[in-house]
Amino acid sequence: MEKLPISLVIISLNESSNIERCIRSVPFADEVLVLDSGSSDDTVRKAHSLGAKTIVEKFRGFKEQKIRATELAKNDWIISLDADEALSPELHEKILELGVPPQNVDGYEMPRLSYHLGRWIWHGGWYPDRQLRFFNRKRCSWVGGYVHERVVGKNVPRLREPIHHWVFKDLSDQIDTNNDYSSKGARDLFDKKVKFSIFKLIFKPISKFFETYVWKRGFLDGMVGFIVSVGAAYSVFLKFAKLRELEMKQGGKSYEL
Repeated sequence: MEKLPISLVIISLNESSNIERCIRSVPFADEVLVLDSGSSDDTVRKAHSLGAKTIVEKFRGFKEQKIRATELAKNDWIISLDADEALSPELHEKILELGVPPQNVDGYEMPRLSYHLGRWIWHGGWYPDRQLRFFNRKRCSWVGGYVHERVVGKNVPRLREPIHHWVFKDLSDQIDTNNDYSSKGARDLFDKKVKFSIFKLIFKPISKFFETYVWKRGFLDGMVGFIVSVGAAYSVFLKFAKLRELEMKQGGKSYEL
C-alpha cells in the first residue's frame, strides 16, 4: 500500500491485547510511533514487530503524554489513537480518499463508536462522541486536565465515518476505570477550587443517570445501556465523595461529611 506522510501516534501501557489491531487499522501511515509508559506485558515487542518506533518514558498524565507523543512524530499530520481504538474500515477508506489535507484544513473530527459487553453502544451519550484525531500538529493542540484530554483546532470539518473503541475489557475493567477516572476527576475539581456539597453528592449522580438513560436514550441499548448509566452515575458519586476526601486531607481532618 502507498504510504502517506502521516504519523500514527499511540500511547500505551499493558495493551498487548489491543496494540496490533490499532496499528493494523492505519496501514497507510509512513510512521507509527508508540510511546509506552513501562508495560510489563509484550506491548512494546508487538508494536516493534509491526514496524512501530517504540519509546518508553515515564507516564506524565494523559494530556502531557499525548503532547509528548505528538512532538516525537516526524510528520506534521497526525492520527492519534489510544491503543484500544482503531480506524473503522470506512474511516480508513475515507482518509485514504482525503490524502494529505489542504492548507485551509486544520484537521478532521470523526465520531467514536464504542463496544462494550457484546454490543456497540449507540446511545446514552456514548455516540457520536466526536473526536479530533486526524490533525496538523502546527495548527491544533491538546487541552484538558487530568482526564478528558482532547485536541482542538479552528477549521475542522466533520467526517461521518467512525473510530471504533473497545472501551472496557469487561465489567471489572469498567469498575476499575471508573475508580481511576473518578480520582482524577476529583483532583481536577479540587485544583479548580470547586467546593464539595452534600447536594452535589446526592443529586449529581441521580441527574447523570437520568441524563444518560432517559434523555440520551440509553434504554435503547437494552440491559447494557442500563449498566452503562448506573456506572456513569456511580462514577460521578465517587468523584464528589473523593473531592470531599481531598478537602479533608488538606485540612488535616479525618473523613467526615
